[in-house]
Amino acid sequence: MAIDPGARSANPTMDAKSLYREEIYTDRAVGTLRVLTPVTADGAPDPARRTVYTGEAQLMTTMGPLPISFEVPGTGLAEVVANYAEAAKEGVAHAMRELAEMRRQASSSIVIPQGGALPLGGGKIQMP
Repeated sequence: MAIDPGARSANPTMDAKSLYREEIYTDRAVGTLRVLTPVTADGAPDPARRTVYTGEAQLMTTMGPLPISFEVPGTGLAEVVANYAEAAKEGVAHAMRELAEMRRQASSSIVIPQGGALPLGGGKIQMP
């Protein structure tokens, strides 16, 4: 549901053709489901677009909880509830792959000393 940041303008306006009504369901133990029902500009259901179901969970890390969002497949609430566990596993696995990639990129970044070259007799450590 996120939009491209480049598509945003300095004057934020809502797109009346892309409206959704949001409902939240939770079991207060494992997670949360958001049901995004497409609606027309007057609030009536829009049968031309599909309902979107997203799940939310938290992954506990040493830095605290990391929120995870993922789409849950299904055509009705009962089916989506049944599919929640598998979608959550896939969402967490995807988040773990992204974290591993971010760590890899951070560890492979090259730090160039100020001035662009290493001094010949040693140098002073400078903190940015």
